[in-house]
Amino acid sequence: MSALAPTLEKYFTAHLAHSLGASSHTIAAYRDTWRLLLAWLLATGGHRPETVDLQVLDSATISGFLGYLEQDRSNGIRTRNARLAALHSFFSYAALQHPEHAESLGRVLAIPVKRHSRTDISYLSEDETTALLNAVDCSKRTGRRDRLLILIAISTGMRVSELTALTWGDVHLGTGAHLVCHGKGRKDRATPLSREDVAAMTVWKAEHSPASTDVLFPTRDGTRMSTDAVAQRLSVHVAAATGTAPTLKTKTITPHVLRHTAAMRLLHAGIDTTVIALWLGHESPETTQIYLHADLAMKEKALERVRPIGVLPGRYEPGDALMVFLEAL
Repeated sequence: MSALAPTLEKYFTAHLAHSLGASSHTIAAYRDTWRLLLAWLLATGGHRPETVDLQVLDSATISGFLGYLEQDRSNGIRTRNARLAALHSFFSYAALQHPEHAESLGRVLAIPVKRHSRTDISYLSEDETTALLNAVDCSKRTGRRDRLLILIAISTGMRVSELTALTWGDVHLGTGAHLVCHGKGRKDRATPLSREDVAAMTVWKAEHSPASTDVLFPTRDGTRMSTDAVAQRLSVHVAAATGTAPTLKTKTITPHVLRHTAAMRLLHAGIDTTVIALWLGHESPETTQIYLHADLAMKEKALERVRPIGVLPGRYEPGDALMVFLEAL
């Protein structure tokens, strides 16, 4: 067996899972990176996974793999950078475990991330939000579940993985109603619920009489919904809503767009970005600045408050009424 296999096993089981305390989502993402890399090595060089050694994984090989992701798999720069981050994490660990390969591993660690332009944030307007909620057929159980999920997503701004992980033990409908969200990086946060949220949640709870361990948004067999299932159900309701909100046809609506919508609703309500950052569970308030850049209407209002260049300060005084009338003719 090569030096890679035992090192990779220790990295995932001891270092990543225990020493770093990485979340299951991070472990899964890093695992998928290695599955792609090893499959690519087998297809292009005939290297069986169990025979791949660290010296094979030099900077030229890793750069070739990153190029394959972009060119053959049509991955975007963000995905390419995320795969590189996963590899950098392992190679940093491997450099300590195998100092004899430090020079080669260091060259891999020197591979830089790619810069990319920031894309526009997509979110729903108030009319589009109303149309989407009204388009859900609530005569069926799955429809009632979907409408509540969309409502809570837009109200709380939770990530789709956070929504699907909610159980009834995370729901508090009394005074100070809120949800306890198990967020990214194993960080929990409490997110308040509106009166509309509480009313809809109360009806949903009365329909099921659930135990505290039951999933809040279950599948037909009571298990947790997958993120793909949420995206598929959302696309169905978006298609139904285009009749009353034609602008939805011009947008790609994903579960993450509902999170963006929640942030923009808070921003339009005058909530400070530092509070929004806490609300959404952002690691840094700087992440929340993307919503300020996305809001053209807010920029236009700010521009209206700015005095034009060359205009003397002072309050506007209307001219003589008769002269105004004559000039307007």
